Amino acid sequence: MGVATLPGNGEIATDAVATHPLVLGLQPAALVDHVAHIDWSLLDQIPGDRGGSMPVAVEELEHILKEVKAHKLASPDELSPMKTMAGGSVANTIRGLSAGFGVSCGIIGACGDDEQGKLFVSNMSFNGVNLSRLRMKQGHTAQCVCMVDELGNRTMRPCLSSAVKVQADELTMEDFKGSKWLVLRFAVFNLEVIQAAIRTAKQEGLFVSLDLASFEMVRNFKSQLLQLLESGDIDLCFANEDEAMELLRGEQTTNPEAAAEFLAKHCNWAVVTLGANGCIARHGKEEQLAINVTDAVLSFRLCPLYLHCRFKIVRVPAIGEAKATDATGAGDLFAGGFLYGLVKGLSLEECCQVGACSGGSVIRSLGGEVTPENWQWMYKQMQIKDLPLPDIRN
Repeated sequence: MGVATLPGNGEIATDAVATHPLVLGLQPAALVDHVAHIDWSLLDQIPGDRGGSMPVAVEELEHILKEVKAHKLASPDELSPMKTMAGGSVANTIRGLSAGFGVSCGIIGACGDDEQGKLFVSNMSFNGVNLSRLRMKQGHTAQCVCMVDELGNRTMRPCLSSAVKVQADELTMEDFKGSKWLVLRFAVFNLEVIQAAIRTAKQEGLFVSLDLASFEMVRNFKSQLLQLLESGDIDLCFANEDEAMELLRGEQTTNPEAAAEFLAKHCNWAVVTLGANGCIARHGKEEQLAINVTDAVLSFRLCPLYLHCRFKIVRVPAIGEAKATDATGAGDLFAGGFLYGLVKGLSLEECCQVGACSGGSVIRSLGGEVTPENWQWMYKQMQIKDLPLPDIRN
């Protein structure tokens, strides 16, 4: 699938893909990932917490890339010890939905007119993603160094400060028309465009999915996150265990079940991923209803007011390798699988199972893009679980 020359309106034209994608991803700044296995000792020389994601300046990015090249570890399973590909949480989810599940997807954002921008466009269009809403601008494309240790844990240092990105006032109703889902990642530096996208998406009747991004983002900008959740506009929320614990910091109960319950107060679907321990998901909300005293006594032996449950909660184990080659993209691909389940009308448990198969597929190799061999592995796991296979086969 090729990419045409840049049209006059600053948007990238693509070959025949769905005009109105079922799922749209908002990634204001296109991003290119540089992923490498590294000696864990390198992280002692880099500011920030291990295992997290902390933005860095251009000079720091260049310094880290230089150090990574000096500390990278060769892997017998990889042709190259460093992989470069289109990245970013939303791009990973959208690419996986398109390439692995055959769901029509598009992305809203902007990329630079540099080599990194061309790489992003080539990678996403090759995987069938509609890029008609991706603006190309003069300037730099965002980059991120993803450092993976011998246990598969990743530490990310994105450089976003000088990158081009789509602005809130550039979004149009036409961007969202005809789609059903909008996929977002929480980022305080993109809050204005996120809020604008949510407003327009809701006007067009879309469901909204939000990923909590990183424990640092939740820790440092919790009030802004809570305001977004409390708006009532988020339909589906994903958090990993670290993000969930940060969200509940200061509360009496801080466990994944409590986090799912907390998120479910604001969202119709709430999912907390637990790495090798699977996930906990909740659908629906609790409601207080008054009922007839006689009915209550006969049915429940309770008082006239009782808690009427209109929700379901499930816990699903992980699927795949106990030891990840690289955890980069695991949550993103889980989200893609879960969304595929919702699109297909599957049960909450089945959505989680597809998510677990999808998340399990990406951790088998380096980087946030699933290889053809690992898509085949995922389809086999779905067959074993008697889950509906996508119409597409890689």
